[in-house]
Amino acid sequence: MRHEDIWRAIDALAAEHGLSASGLARRAGLDATAFNPSKRTGVDGRARWPSTESVAKVLSATGTGFEAFASLVTGAPALSRGGRGPIARRIPLIGLAQAGGEGFFDDGGYPVGGGWDEISVPDVPDPNAYALEISGESMEPVFRDGDVVIVSPGAPVRRGDRVVVRTRQGEVMAKELLRQSARRVDLASLNPAHPNYSFDLAELAWMHRIIWATQ
Repeated sequence: MRHEDIWRAIDALAAEHGLSASGLARRAGLDATAFNPSKRTGVDGRARWPSTESVAKVLSATGTGFEAFASLVTGAPALSRGGRGPIARRIPLIGLAQAGGEGFFDDGGYPVGGGWDEISVPDVPDPNAYALEISGESMEPVFRDGDVVIVSPGAPVRRGDRVVVRTRQGEVMAKELLRQSARRVDLASLNPAHPNYSFDLAELAWMHRIIWATQ
């Protein structure tokens, strides 16, 4: 979670309930200035984060579940009007261990073929979004064996994002993007017991951003 992502999610939650940031703070029983832009950075320029208590009060006041709030933090679509939560749609699902096989993705990394299952998830704007079931423990404690992640080929990828990559050799893996230059990509396993990876850009077929997860 990044500082700007948390505050963007709070602003989005306020907007979806027809409120300003100040109005959201008042509804949650907080000081009206608690979420003002001036409160998001200290006088020394250091980032100031909302407290866990403040976030909990906001979620309670708006009837929002933590998973729905987390989807806003990670860049999934905003909640539907009235706070009813994201609208469900069905997208293709496959196991991460299977994804390296032939016939599941085209050259651009979009899901193809009839070997996919389906899963209902909150709506995402990318029509080519797909789901992968995590296998193994290299992404613990964030993603555990059996968790399902939603992947968007169309979402922009930034440093620090959790991503799915496929190598030219057909290996598919879920990692965190440490850095990307014009020539190389460095990836991290969140579990320190597993190695990090570094690839020449030409060694990767594609890299897609994980935008949502369900446990």
